[in-house]
Amino acid sequence: MAREQIAPTKSNLLKVKERLNLANEGYDLLEQKREILVSELMRKVEQVKLLERELDKRAATAYPCLKRMLVVAGRERANKLAQNISYNYESNEKLVITAGMKLPGIETQIPSVELKYSHINSFAECDETVIEFFEFLKICAELAGVRTIAWRLAREVRRTQRRVNALEKMVIPAASETKKYIESVLEERERDAFFTSKLLKKKGVSKPKHEAVHNKRNNSGDRN
Repeated sequence: MAREQIAPTKSNLLKVKERLNLANEGYDLLEQKREILVSELMRKVEQVKLLERELDKRAATAYPCLKRMLVVAGRERANKLAQNISYNYESNEKLVITAGMKLPGIETQIPSVELKYSHINSFAECDETVIEFFEFLKICAELAGVRTIAWRLAREVRRTQRRVNALEKMVIPAASETKKYIESVLEERERDAFFTSKLLKKKGVSKPKHEAVHNKRNNSGDRN
């Protein structure tokens, strides 16, 4: 991994160390967040699967019921019965707290079952069909709400994973390489300074010894 192009100084080393510590802490926190989100996402996926199975079961009873009603009442009469019938469904955005996060979800209010047609020209199959499809719609509304949260969680997992990857594969390696580079340069400088000081000390001590020997010889010559 390429290191950062900065001067190898002690102040920059402190900055890089601080940045590396923050990156490691951020990585740990994001990794924990990712694990929590994935766990919650899997729970929502299981919930979606259960609701889908329940929806399939309800569809397996609701649509045959509709077919029987059309056979008994006829398509024309069924259309006349349905012309003046309407129900109000309200779908609103609702904030749902999951995995410690507020995510926008969908809340659908299903009206209560009301048979809004005359009993004179209707059949028992009509009532049964209305009740079956009301239950079918309730499951659809619940499934839509859970799926919405699952989609939001999946998107948040992808976003968190991208941040984790960026820290793991780019930020932390680059800071680590920069830290090693600056430390090696500073250590090399310290070694050079140490050897230089040792050499200067050695030269400083040897010079007076040479002068002492020279003076001693001169003194012995004077005596002769």
